[in-house]
Amino acid sequence: MNSQASYPIGSHGQPWGAVEVADWRSRQVKRRSYAADVLHALEPLRERFDITEYGALDYTGEHYPLMAVRSRDWREELPLMLVTGGVHGYETSGVHGALQFLRDHAQDYAGRANLLVVPCVSPWAYERIHRWNPDAIDPNRNFREGSPSGEASALVHLLAPLHGRVLMHIDLHETTDSDESEFRPALAARDGKDFEPGEIPDGFYLVDDTENPQPAFQQAVIEAVAKVTHIAPADAHGEIIGSPQVAPGVIEYALKALGLCAGITGARYTTTTEVYPDSPRATPQQCNDAQVVAVRAAIDYALTHR
Repeated sequence: MNSQASYPIGSHGQPWGAVEVADWRSRQVKRRSYAADVLHALEPLRERFDITEYGALDYTGEHYPLMAVRSRDWREELPLMLVTGGVHGYETSGVHGALQFLRDHAQDYAGRANLLVVPCVSPWAYERIHRWNPDAIDPNRNFREGSPSGEASALVHLLAPLHGRVLMHIDLHETTDSDESEFRPALAARDGKDFEPGEIPDGFYLVDDTENPQPAFQQAVIEAVAKVTHIAPADAHGEIIGSPQVAPGVIEYALKALGLCAGITGARYTTTTEVYPDSPRATPQQCNDAQVVAVRAAIDYALTHR
């Protein structure tokens, strides 16, 4: 049975309109607090970093300040490293991994690199453990000028002055069982298409850029993460999540053409992490640790191969 016949919103073969989006939005329940989990966690870091509000979102009667964390010893001659998390709000370790990196390791790069960390790009979705914003828009297909996503538009504007100056950008994500049980069926229903079942990979993997592949960089990150959690194997077709595996634990997407977050800056080194938190072989803390190790390995490689 395809998702259009089974998904509780919409009619088979018909893309959603405003009524369906409103119906979908009314079903989204706040399940955790951005203020408690993110804003509160940032407060102790103000002693060591410059923390600024780069925008704000007002959704469903709630106000969400968007926060960026910068190295306090910012120097123009230093290489710039960008870390983003929480583009998809339900991908928890992206947010908490970014915060853990800031708390425990970011100071290690003082005087060696300029760090810019945006730990939670999509706070409304973070609170509702969802992929989309309240307009049923996926920010991670809309990182471009004139974006319909407020989350994507705010980040694009933050980073626009830095285009061509970012050496490394790592975007922290997860692939979850709910991708297959909820989010992809919802996407098919929203777009009036049939749902094509897929396979969720068990383990960590990376997404490189088809237009600017950096295989040695990706391999360095994979090797570091393999010490913390297991790397996803390819499926019987030699693919991970429908894309050919180009190296162990690595696939490629056309980042900029697809409007993906990692394609914003034109950085030399880009990657998107994908942790699998639903694996019986991984704990939530292990997923956070994998994100932190990935960030550190990415920065270390970029510093060594400038």
